[in-house]
Amino acid sequence: MVALVAAASLAVLAIRPAERQRGGDADYVVVAAAAGLRWEDLDPQRTPALWQEASRGSVGWLSVRSAHEVTCPSDGWLTLGAGNYAAWDTRDVTGRCPAAEPRLDRPDGIGANVPELPTVVRTNQDRLPYGTTPGALAESLRCTVAVGPGAAIAAARPFGRVDRYVPELPPDPATLLSDCVLSIVDLGTITGDGAARRALVEAADRTLARVLAARPPRSLMLIAGPADTEAASRLHVAIAEGPGWEGGRLTSAGTGREGYLQLVDLAPTVLAALGEPVPEKLFAGYTASIAPGRTADPALAMQGAQDADRRAIAQRGVAEIFFTVLAILQAVLFVAVIPVLVRARRHAGPLGPPLPPRRLVDLAEAALLAGGLAIPAALLADVVPWWSSPHPAWMFGSATAALMILGTLLIRLAPRYPRTLWPMAAAAAIGVLVVAVDLATGARLQLNGVAGYSAVHGVRYAGLGGVGLGVFVAGLFLLAGALAQWVTRRWRPLVMVTFGGLGVVMVGSGHLGADPVGAIAVTAGACVAAAISTGGWLTFPRFAWAALTGVVVTITFAVLDLRRAPLEQGTLGRFLTSLADGTAGPAMQRAAAANGEALLDSPLTLLALLGAAMLAFCQFSPWGGLNRVYGLHPAVRAGVAGTVVATVIAGVLGGTALGSAGAAAAAAVPVAVLTALRVLLHAADRTPPPGETDGPGGPLLRKSDEGPVTVS
Repeated sequence: MVALVAAASLAVLAIRPAERQRGGDADYVVVAAAAGLRWEDLDPQRTPALWQEASRGSVGWLSVRSAHEVTCPSDGWLTLGAGNYAAWDTRDVTGRCPAAEPRLDRPDGIGANVPELPTVVRTNQDRLPYGTTPGALAESLRCTVAVGPGAAIAAARPFGRVDRYVPELPPDPATLLSDCVLSIVDLGTITGDGAARRALVEAADRTLARVLAARPPRSLMLIAGPADTEAASRLHVAIAEGPGWEGGRLTSAGTGREGYLQLVDLAPTVLAALGEPVPEKLFAGYTASIAPGRTADPALAMQGAQDADRRAIAQRGVAEIFFTVLAILQAVLFVAVIPVLVRARRHAGPLGPPLPPRRLVDLAEAALLAGGLAIPAALLADVVPWWSSPHPAWMFGSATAALMILGTLLIRLAPRYPRTLWPMAAAAAIGVLVVAVDLATGARLQLNGVAGYSAVHGVRYAGLGGVGLGVFVAGLFLLAGALAQWVTRRWRPLVMVTFGGLGVVMVGSGHLGADPVGAIAVTAGACVAAAISTGGWLTFPRFAWAALTGVVVTITFAVLDLRRAPLEQGTLGRFLTSLADGTAGPAMQRAAAANGEALLDSPLTLLALLGAAMLAFCQFSPWGGLNRVYGLHPAVRAGVAGTVVATVIAGVLGGTALGSAGAAAAAAVPVAVLTALRVLLHAADRTPPPGETDGPGGPLLRKSDEGPVTVS
């Protein structure tokens, strides 16, 4: 079994995503940026220069994550020049962002000096968890030109010096733009809405047109919206136009998603285009590359139905509502089902309460089934363009509710529904199938999806998110536990390991889940599940074999990931590389900070705690019935244990705290309670002799005239 899981991990790393096309080289790079510039601002009539560049070059959505939760103009310009997550100061932002207006000294009339920058550098290195050195991009080049105050922040060296500086573009900027290999131009700040915003965008477009007319030969134009201007984070414009950058979608190894780029990717892209080496240990981003085949018309490629910014805005609000409502409804459901569980327990004396009516049992089972299908239904609901509705929350909720009802009916009307474990196995299979099909088709349901992840957060852009991981792991192990009851005791560990190996492949493959840390967590869960699937406790020999398997898979992932080129490494390889060169401290601080934030702010934490409390009540209360489930079906207990181990490890190491565990609890606990209810209702009935089996789904239950359930 150790060899089987290790072989699965080898297969995972043998599968690689398709390689991207590298952009062309250039003699000069001109970065023209306007804080707040979004794709909705572009128009072929009002902004002809921007539209021309978007039509000719490669385009993408720019995530402007910085060291602040909200990236204001000063933070964005500083992050651009640092190539790493930076912040101008540590003050929280409420309302509109302040303008980027650094104090500038001009002692010689050629360059300028930003006297505040040394203090900003110390703040970033001593008080923020990213180890950022503002000015790293300028320090990597011999000479840099800055036009405008925002550009001065990006072009300043760590001690504050700007090599060439002018406050605004001169009448003939050709000489200025060819003075240095890198020129950074501040096109202004785009803020507000309506006519005032359109006027600012048109002014920026006119400035850009002058830059394009005077750009040096063999130059790369990078056009970006490097910051937000309000407290709400958005996706912004990213355009690369020049030789070798025509007609594609921008991406990078940091996002792994066609059409998405990070602000920290711009600095390494500048150096790569100029043929300069990227400074070691300083940059957090990766060189931009091109995915060919985009639609030539920018309106079709980036606006309308393809407007990822609009979808991300809707996702942010609807996701919070959905998970909060789900936590409340599951709490109400668990409280409501407790009296049914109490009455379902048979009493020896004549004065015990009567068994619950069959209709009440059917209603409780339907509600529990629907609750277990809520998150898979939410994933599927992203097929519907709910974000384009005037009332996105209501449209998403309606689509999710309809899918929950449909899934419940499909399970309820199946011929095998009377079998004890059928509802659990069927609900688990639906969750696994939804996530697996989504991963196989590019994780399109999870990107900017309510039950997925948002590109605005700048944490994940492709593969398997924390919520999807929780649903997938819970479904995988519960399905394996239900199917393992179909075979004899000696073969049950093989069933658990086989499903665990499939899970490792799906989660860890760079072409599918792209989550090596999650794959290691699934390995640990599979080992524990296999060790106790035949019954009994997790003895030392069982634990030793489980630990050995986990070590083998972890080492396999680490060795093969480290043998890849730096830009092809996964999160595990990048972390180990930073650990070897002494830069892992900031990454560990970020993970700890992310865990703390996710633990306190996410409704998924409440779902995890509710699920744990309900499982404890069902196991340790006389009316619970879960101990009897575990006694009759030890592989189910193994599946529950594997789910807990995998999701907790994945959450802690992945920076989502109890996020994955909360999603797993939302999917697994309702069907576990349903199974406990069924076992209680036929606890006094005849059971088959040891060694006999009724096939997948467990014993066949039939309704009697009195209401209780009997075993055939």
